[in-house]
Amino acid sequence: MRYHNITKDDMLNGEGLRAVLWVSGCNHYCKGCHNPVTWELSGGLPFDEGAKEELFDCLGKPYISGLTLSGGDPLHPENRADVEALLREVVELFPHKSVWLYTGYLWESVMRLPLMRYVDVVVDGEYIEGLKDPKLHWRGSSNQRIIDVPRSLLLGEAAQVPLEGEETADAPGQESSGGLQSTG
Repeated sequence: MRYHNITKDDMLNGEGLRAVLWVSGCNHYCKGCHNPVTWELSGGLPFDEGAKEELFDCLGKPYISGLTLSGGDPLHPENRADVEALLREVVELFPHKSVWLYTGYLWESVMRLPLMRYVDVVVDGEYIEGLKDPKLHWRGSSNQRIIDVPRSLLLGEAAQVPLEGEETADAPGQESSGGLQSTG
């Protein structure tokens, strides 16, 4: 696996203050993508032991809520085995940190991947420039969903995370007071 950056103290890509690993490789090529430099699978740097140590040092800080994987697409077919191995280690070493994962794939097409057992939240769906909405929490376009992974796996269907002031497809007409607790 290759990566472009490790962002520390991020507040835009999931709940709380987070570490974000920007993975290389994406086959969605969304028009208007905010990070097209990450599309090339061979771009960036190798995710080696030094990079892992940097990421784990950040995750070890008590004020960091968890890890977010973005990119690129962490679920690019060439990334999946390495992402699963990394997440297995993260959950073992940092069981109280939440794991968020951004992907252009729809939940229904990736929900059976073994790595999902290590993920708390998936933000799914390609970015669609015509559906861009800057008022949305944690996503760029209104087609993207914020999926509660443990609940979805239990139900066998997508269960969205309710957000304050926003309606979700599985709770139309109801607003939530929001918030998500780590299941790790």
